Parts: sequence; structure tokens; C-alpha cells
Amino acid sequence: MSQPDPRIEAFFAEAPLWRAELAALRAILLDGGLSEEWKWRSPCYTAGGANVALLWGFKEECRLGFFKGVLLKDPKGLLVAPGENSRSSRTLNFSSVAEVERHEDVIRAYLAEAIAIEEAGLKVDLPKDDLNPPEELTAMLDAAPDLRAAFEALTPGRRRGWILHFSQPKQPATRRSRIEKAAPRILAGKGMHDR
Repeated sequence: MSQPDPRIEAFFAEAPLWRAELAALRAILLDGGLSEEWKWRSPCYTAGGANVALLWGFKEECRLGFFKGVLLKDPKGLLVAPGENSRSSRTLNFSSVAEVERHEDVIRAYLAEAIAIEEAGLKVDLPKDDLNPPEELTAMLDAAPDLRAAFEALTPGRRRGWILHFSQPKQPATRRSRIEKAAPRILAGKGMHDR
């Protein structure tokens, strides 16, 4: 048996909010046969090496996130998209241990379904390039072939993340500034959230 990852142990021991709720969710996940790994600065739960679920603590709630949550049947209607641009992941949100306990059977059923989705090799059908890049990005890519090559070499998710980031500001100058600041990271093959 391998040693527990100290980063995971610290995550649960030092959680500033939702410590008891996160611990209750962790127990359910581990009891469900998932492996626990440290990814994206958070505990990640896997089955057969495939990512199944994540735990997070936020100011207003703690969340159990399913990577392919959009494929879950969700007969109770409890799953929510974690953000307006979320296409695949869905979360169950909790604000008390009693709430976790009340939904334990649902959590276990959703976990079993999420594991079965991975075992079956199901994929989320995501449309290709469904976002139009802002004109400032198009102009900068046209002017810098090396930046265009680096941007096009990024994974679709990394490109999407950058396009969303660049498109948010209302002012063209702010969009240009974001693109200029991001150019070295793009040239290094990094997405917005990569370190």
C-alpha cells in the first residue's frame, strides 16, 4: 500500500471552509472504489486511471464535480454546471454534513454511473471551435505566424480557455493587452490555467 499524498492530507486537514463536508464526501468517494490522486491543486478521484470526480471548497459551498457529468442521467435534477461555459462537467453542491448524508444514496448512484461511463469508454461530444475569437486575437495571429502556430498547436480546451479569457473585456484595448500578456505563455504551449 502506498503512502498517502501529503498534499491531499493537507488539503483536508487545512481546509479553511467545509472541512467536515469535504471529509464526508471523501469517505464516500473512497468507499466507492475510486483512487485518490493530487491533480490541479485538488484531490482527484480516478477509476482505471481515468478522471471521474474532483472535490473543491468554495466560499458559499463545497462541490463534488464529475468530469463527464453531462452524461449522467441525473433523475433527481441535482447536477449543475459549475460555470456558464461548462460543457462537460457537472457538480453536486453542499453546504452541510447533513445535506451530504441526506444525499448519500444519490451520490453513490451517480458515482457508480460515472465509473460505468469511464469503463464503457464514453466520450462527451463537444462541438469543435464553437467560439469565435475576438478580432484582436485574429489580427495578432495574422501578424505573428509563430504565435499562430503555437496557438493552433494548443489543445482545443486550451484554445477555448484563452478565447474565453480574451473575449471577456468590453474594451478592445483591454482585449489586446490580455493577448499581449498571454503571448509568451501561448508560445510556451501553455493554457490559461497551466503553471
